[in-house]
Amino acid sequence: MIKKIIYIVFIFSAITYAQSKRSLNNDGVDLYSSKKYSDSEVKFKKGLEKDPELFQGHFNLGDAYYKQGRYDEALQSYKNSLQFTDDKTNQAKVYHNIGNALMKQQKYQESVGAYANSLKKNPDDLDTKYNLSYALNMLKQNQQQQKNKNDKDKDKNKDQQQKQDQQNNQDKKDQNKDKQQKQQQQQPKNQISKEDAQRILEALKNNESDLQKKLRKVKGKPVVTEKDW
Repeated sequence: MIKKIIYIVFIFSAITYAQSKRSLNNDGVDLYSSKKYSDSEVKFKKGLEKDPELFQGHFNLGDAYYKQGRYDEALQSYKNSLQFTDDKTNQAKVYHNIGNALMKQQKYQESVGAYANSLKKNPDDLDTKYNLSYALNMLKQNQQQQKNKNDKDKDKNKDQQQKQDQQNNQDKKDQNKDKQQKQQQQQPKNQISKEDAQRILEALKNNESDLQKKLRKVKGKPVVTEKDW
């Protein structure tokens, strides 16, 4: 719930400047109450041109921005208003509205801080206590959602890494297979493997041994010569 500070100052003065300033502020309040927020913005700005240090002008301008959904501008106006008041009640209301604008932007951590500052100035404000409780609950939910999202992203990244590793391993196997096939295709047709060469060499050795045995047998036989009759 946004708090509004509506100051209608009845100062009887003949000074045109003071009357003009009061009239602009009051006109802005009337327009704001009629939900004509952009028109009230114009009046509050004109009032601040007359008196840039008017607390009510900055605060009410912040409310006009807030109602138009212009939360950054509302925050700036609320912060500006703090420079021009020492009243704790006023300061509490400013921090309350700062918390509201931050809530609209889903800046829950910052809104908690703003509501806490408001309660330091006015510990008995029930609206601020309620908003602080709501902000804390939203902050907790947001943190849990972020944690769930991070966990989900980690699991997704892990699955993607596993799939990538499997694909890399398969690619390496395919590359090695292609390399072997290419090497076999490039070998000369009469080229034999190392194992085949070893078997042929053993066979030749065995054949040579058999041949030597046969030769020795032939040398041991007597030579038959023909007689010359």
